[in-house]
Parts: sequence; structure tokens; C-alpha cells
Amino acid sequence: MDDVTPTNGANGTRGKQRGGPAGEPPGTPGRAAENLSGSGSGSGTDGTGPGGSATGAQPVPAGEVPGGRALPKTGKSEQTRALILATAMRLFKERGYDKTTMRAIATEAGVSVGNAYYYFESKEFLIQGFYDRMTYEHAADARARMAGKKDFAERLEIALTSWIDCAEEYHGFASQFFRTAADPTSSLSPFSNESHPARATAVELFHEVLSGSDIAPKLDAELAELLPELLWLYLMIVVLYWVFDQTPDTERTREFVRRSTPMSARVINLSRYRVFRPIVRDAKGLIQDFILPTIGRNAKP
Repeated sequence: MDDVTPTNGANGTRGKQRGGPAGEPPGTPGRAAENLSGSGSGSGTDGTGPGGSATGAQPVPAGEVPGGRALPKTGKSEQTRALILATAMRLFKERGYDKTTMRAIATEAGVSVGNAYYYFESKEFLIQGFYDRMTYEHAADARARMAGKKDFAERLEIALTSWIDCAEEYHGFASQFFRTAADPTSSLSPFSNESHPARATAVELFHEVLSGSDIAPKLDAELAELLPELLWLYLMIVVLYWVFDQTPDTERTREFVRRSTPMSARVINLSRYRVFRPIVRDAKGLIQDFILPTIGRNAKP
């Protein structure tokens, strides 16, 4: 992706450098993918994820990113993978997702069709590659914006607004992805096993939103363990609203975030008082029994 010149905006910088950190080209698998292969940070050595909750990550076959995407082994391979992914995103914007074929992507990228399929076994996995990169960029951007801030509501608003800014250039064709992602059997669903790497990166970010805040030491330990995944579900609500938001600069979505984050922070803060402990226990049971089981826990080998 081309670099975008930053401009001032709410909660930090609106717009940012597209692509990974210095020395890391766009298209690099997200931190969660690295974690699942044992080389990333943010997960404990005992196989637990953020906040001590089990991720259920399974060993990843050598040479693959979870979900069947080939793991580049050299700088040149990574450049090729990034080129294929960037080309696909451009064609999706120009022609639409449904009308773009793997052959057209390979032709535009100047690679063979077989080479394109080596890195991405289907068009759906191109979107998974996009999810990985997008989530990685969002996490890096949000961390930079949150640096030095302790207020939980502010940190949460920053994390959500950062996602909107990072996704801004893809809003025009997001509804096409949503049609497929809304299918519970689709690998493009944010709840699928194939989406586990990107989801794990986002959950890790929300663990940091919480753990770096002023309310972290005061929370009920059982609730704190579940909150990162609940905050990720909150992000999914924001994403759904964003997909259908046709206002300029998706301003209604931004206003929804501005108004809902203080309220969410107040509710979470109230949970630390003893009088609310029975409600917290009941909520924890409902979440564990009905919500978390619907989320794919593993990356398919």
C-alpha cells in the first residue's frame, strides 16, 4: 500500500503509514500468526492467551500460516506475497470482489496462476491475508496512540477509532465481504477457525487496552479474564455498523464510538463493587456457555 500522509484527528493521528513496522513490508502475517507458530509475543508459555484465557492454538504445519496460507521463507517470497495481496485489494476496489478472479489477480501482479495459489489457496484466503495485515496494522497504530494514556475509556475509544481509520480506504467494498462473512459456514466469518490469527491479534490488543489502564488492578479477576474477548465482540458491533454507514467519513460510526465507550467503561468499572459480584458471576456463566463456544478457537491445519 502507498504511504498516507498523517493528518490531525481525534484521539491521535488520523491516517497513518500503511504497512508493517520498519523493515517489515505490507502483507506480513499478523502477530497472532507468529504467536501460533511459537515465535510471537503476548501468549504465555503454558498455551494461554491474553489475560490467561486459553487460546486453544494448535501446532501449525511447517511452511504455513494458519488457514492454509503459505508462509514466505525469504525476503523475495514475502515481497511476492505482499504484491499479490496488494494487487487483489486494488482489483477488489476497482472491479468488486465477486468479479475478480485469481487469474486476473495473478495477471495484474505479473506472476503465474500457480504462484498465486501457492501463497493463497483460494480467493477467500486472500481476504484472510488481508485480515491478518489489517489487524496487525490496527494493533500497531492503536498501541502508538495509547502510549502514555491510562484512562480506560480513552484507551478503548482510541483502539476502536484506530480501527476505523485503518479500514477507511476499504470501506467502499466492505459490504461485498460482509455478504460472505455473514455466512456462519464461511471461512471469512470473523468467528471462523480460519480467522483465528487475526482475531487473536485483536484480542491481544484489547488485553493491552485493559491491562495498561487505571482500572485493571481493581477488576474482578474472573471478569478481567473474559473482557478482552468481550471487547473484541464490541469491535465487531462497531464493524457491522461501519459496513452499512454511508455518512461522509463514516461520521455516524465515529460518533457511536465516542458516545458508547464512556458508557461501556462505566459498566465495566461498576463490576468491581461487591454488590455487583452476583451479576458478574451470572454474566460470566452466560458468556462461557453461549458466546465463547460460537467463536472458532483454533487455526485449521
